Amino acid sequence: MQAKRHDPKNVPLSPEAAEEIAVAILGWLATEPDMLQRFLALSGLEAGQLRHAVTDNGFLAGMIDFVMAHEPTLVAFCDATGTKPETVAAAARHYTKPALDSGQS
Repeated sequence: MQAKRHDPKNVPLSPEAAEEIAVAILGWLATEPDMLQRFLALSGLEAGQLRHAVTDNGFLAGMIDFVMAHEPTLVAFCDATGTKPETVAAAARHYTKPALDSGQS
């Protein structure tokens, strides 16, 4: 039986660190008006709803998914904030529920 290798790209983030990534994404979106408008259009939210939405884990997950779904957006966020793409991916995994067939609970 082969030993399970440690993959540094799959290291989980603490809940606090994942939330910090989500907040950093929101801060970055605030400096990118075109990107913010795109996010708002896709999410169905209005700008005035953002303040209340940030308390919802589903919203945080959606914001991270928005960045992860488009590589140029992910690269732009990472370049602007000095964040590694692997860290954003770990934050996404934190907010993603395991699939029914994943074997995770």
